[in-house]
Amino acid sequence: MPRYALKIEYNGAPFSGWQKQAELPSVQRAIEIALDRLEVGEHQIVAAGRTDAGVHALGQVAHCETTRNWAPFRLQEAVNFHLKPHPVALVDVAQVAEDWHARFSAKERRYMFRIVMRRPPVTHEAGLVWQVKRPLDIERMRAGAAELIGHHDFTTFRSTICQAKSPMKTLDEIRIEEFEGASGPEMRLYVRARSFLHNQVRSIVGTLEKVGVGAWEPEDVAKALAARDRAACGPVSPPHGLYLASVGYPEDPFANSCND
Repeated sequence: MPRYALKIEYNGAPFSGWQKQAELPSVQRAIEIALDRLEVGEHQIVAAGRTDAGVHALGQVAHCETTRNWAPFRLQEAVNFHLKPHPVALVDVAQVAEDWHARFSAKERRYMFRIVMRRPPVTHEAGLVWQVKRPLDIERMRAGAAELIGHHDFTTFRSTICQAKSPMKTLDEIRIEEFEGASGPEMRLYVRARSFLHNQVRSIVGTLEKVGVGAWEPEDVAKALAARDRAACGPVSPPHGLYLASVGYPEDPFANSCND
């Protein structure tokens, strides 16, 4: 059966998360239903990573199999037609080898977190950013973030319901940028690693926000990490500022894009 890589963009607000759950709306189920309408029968897609309820994606990657041999562009167009009116879109499709796997072939995941700093309520980007009402000190946050780079026990920064066998992870990058956005001063945090623990990124962002407002010192981040205790973590940031930005592979399956 032909196998296809799917690059997916979605607004996570209406969904219980990526993974399908009984009687709850999910991104995975929305795409599988669209595929069912193209080819009768059950379809199951596998993603590079699961996102929680309310988390968005700019470049989630999944794979599926079909009975027909579809031209990638035609498959993209057909699935997008049947995804309406869900805020989900296939932004690229590529045919891949039968042993290519969206999750196990991936070498890294990249997340982006958006924070808007202003007092009036955000209107146009409500549900797409985390709004904080005080300015954040970017240099303090960068200093705190530097304490987390490398291979560590991230017990402090993972959910108590995380199912990973080990809390050991290697964080390759945390980059923080600030600029004037459409809704006011905006800060974006870019986090890169091969894989992440459940709630790891949101726990890191919530902790760094405490550093940015002056409630924590940058070195307190290192102390929290060393504690290996969930109780030592700062607050978990809300899901609606988080985006799965992209997934990296040894060879980009979308190098010869069907949209080129």
